[in-house]
Amino acid sequence: MGTSDYRMATTESVLRRGLERSGDELILTLDPAFQGLPDTAHGGSVLAVFHLLAGGNGRQTVRGIYRKRVPLGVPLPLTTTLADGALACNLLDASNTTLVEGHVRRPGPDGPSETRVVRTVASGGVEEATRDVASVVEDSPPVLADRGDPLPVSSTCFACGVDNPLGLRVRLMHDDAVVGGTWQPREGFRTADGALAPVALTTLLDETAFWLGALASGESGMTTELVVTLHDSVPFGSAITVGGARGRARQRADDPRYWDTEVAARDEAGRLLADARITFVAVRGSARRLAAWLLTTNPPEIVRRVFPASVR
Repeated sequence: MGTSDYRMATTESVLRRGLERSGDELILTLDPAFQGLPDTAHGGSVLAVFHLLAGGNGRQTVRGIYRKRVPLGVPLPLTTTLADGALACNLLDASNTTLVEGHVRRPGPDGPSETRVVRTVASGGVEEATRDVASVVEDSPPVLADRGDPLPVSSTCFACGVDNPLGLRVRLMHDDAVVGGTWQPREGFRTADGALAPVALTTLLDETAFWLGALASGESGMTTELVVTLHDSVPFGSAITVGGARGRARQRADDPRYWDTEVAARDEAGRLLADARITFVAVRGSARRLAAWLLTTNPPEIVRRVFPASVR
């Protein structure tokens, strides 16, 4: 797809165009505009595909466990199963190895939804922790307006890429307490029914969590466990403020590479639109590679504030 085509498209239509049937099999081909790190899909875009497949409005919790890098522009098998009120999704590569697994679940009628966060443990097994999403809703992280220092941007990232014609082009900030910022939706993020495309919220939350983890660890890496609750369909037009408290980024005692973060998004009136618990995993040595890439777009001092050991 060329730039001229992007100008005529919406994010929702491009996501839908990437889904097709091949016999009884569902195939997902993510457009290169949905890039996060180089040659890798943005985590928020994969969650948005799961949400799109589930359909419907109202409050929904979308979970994704990222096992491996998700490539762009490559046909990938995607299986779905409906059971116990949830749509289970499994994104595979050509060898049928799981790249991302997750589900979309609606909360029960009698109370707040709960999210089951699956963690891979050293023995190769899995442990599950149940967390009450209401604890995040009632005491959601603070958000950052126009203060602090700017975080680096890139040329092509779906979230922050200044040259990505389909992307958000969000400019996040950071200070000693908070990572966040305010984003004004463009027309390409309006859905056919006049709402804000959910991919905007999943991407803003994922991007904020990435930088919370990077600032906490001093390393680059990836978000690997995402549990996002979308509270309702959001009318298009309001500016969105997203943020997370740096003090709530918690390093796991059993594996210090992993940092658990809490992030939230609100509209101009302060209404909670979405909140998330997202885990960042630091990858040793990756900060130097990411810093070199970011230096092609940013002044050295902006990159140095995040990765001081990687920028002279």
